[in-house]
Amino acid sequence: MSLPAWPADAAPYRRTPDFTEATVPKGLLRAHSTRHGTWARLHVLEGRPVFRDLVDGAELLLGPGIHPLIHPGRLHEVAAAGPVRFFVEFCARPGDSPAPA
Repeated sequence: MSLPAWPADAAPYRRTPDFTEATVPKGLLRAHSTRHGTWARLHVLEGRPVFRDLVDGAELLLGPGIHPLIHPGRLHEVAAAGPVRFFVEFCARPGDSPAPA
């Protein structure tokens, strides 16, 4: 399945606190998706979390940096493979009304 490109006009509107392997919410560790109008970016600060795209079965071992680009409504999950520290940044396009979290 081909995904649309990340929209150039998507701007951050909220971010989570930093999570570690001990503090990552259980909801991120199981299948979930962002709401309509909400795009997201996973910012890895330390460690190597695993990101799973549950639509196409892709599994990515991530390193520090900004990964992956999470499209609205697409099922995914995260796994803490050892010590990690990361946060999620939520973005929306002008005119979209993301649902409050």
